[in-house]
Amino acid sequence: MYDETNPMTTHKERIQACLDNEIIDRPPVALWRHFPVDDQEPKSLADSTLHFQRTYDFDLVKVTPASSFCVKDWAVEDEWMGDTEGTRRYTKRIIQNPRDWEKLPVFEPNVRHLARQLDCLRFIRAELGPDTPLLQTIFNPLSQAKNLAGNDVLIAHLRLYPEAVMKGLATIAETTRRFVEACLDTGIDGIFYAIQHAQAGLLTLQEYQTFGLPYDEKVLEPALELWCNLLHLHGHNVYFSLLDSLKFQIVNWHDRETYPSLTEAQNVFTGVVCGGMRQDTLVYGDQVQVLNEAADAIQQTDGKRFMLGTGCVVPVIASHGNILAARKSVE
Repeated sequence: MYDETNPMTTHKERIQACLDNEIIDRPPVALWRHFPVDDQEPKSLADSTLHFQRTYDFDLVKVTPASSFCVKDWAVEDEWMGDTEGTRRYTKRIIQNPRDWEKLPVFEPNVRHLARQLDCLRFIRAELGPDTPLLQTIFNPLSQAKNLAGNDVLIAHLRLYPEAVMKGLATIAETTRRFVEACLDTGIDGIFYAIQHAQAGLLTLQEYQTFGLPYDEKVLEPALELWCNLLHLHGHNVYFSLLDSLKFQIVNWHDRETYPSLTEAQNVFTGVVCGGMRQDTLVYGDQVQVLNEAADAIQQTDGKRFMLGTGCVVPVIASHGNILAARKSVE
């Protein structure tokens, strides 16, 4: 177990201070990863998540189920094939023609796979205790739609058959909103909201504002009462201006690979920026490179309104030594 240097300061207090533009003792740090195979059962995912936290003692715990957890009840299928990020590959999609979007039913949170993820959160919360923030991953409706149809089909349909796709997105958004509401009862502190299509290489900003933003706002309604919500903007050339419409305390993106830098982001966003480290550094670099990259990120932000992290998940092939170096870098 990691030896916390200042046990008088809790993780929750540290992040709350960070949100208030203060530093109690050090900037917070949080890394998260997939747990392939273990992520297929609520208890084994909970156990793996807790083991990771007990090993490194990060300032928040982000629960990372397989992306299929929120779409399996619509009958998609996926398989673990050894991806280094720990993600599973989809082997069965359920959207082939535009009419399929209109056939999706709204699910309640007690449907099989959503209920299992709620069980996972309860397991973790019971063991984690209240002093470490707990975040559940929520994939936004467009991300879920991609997993139902495949990205090429989704984008073709939304441009050719927008009304049909919007009906499907409304169903996904309502199902997800109800799930987020149920997550609140498990004692989470926030959600990790993953947006994958707010990037210029996939959709125009106007397209995202039409097919993404209204459904995001619907899903996020129950989470507005939470104090530690984290927005993840996935990909390159992301639409960072969406932060004006989406109210989050923390934002995470691939800051080492795409605009804006941490410094540029702090000039336009009043919350906490999370990043500073490349996934590749944790996998292919050594501990000196990890420490140097972290030090540069802290220098960019003066350590304020900043949480050290990567632009996305830590690959499952990253070394223990590099992850530990990242954790120690903020001391």
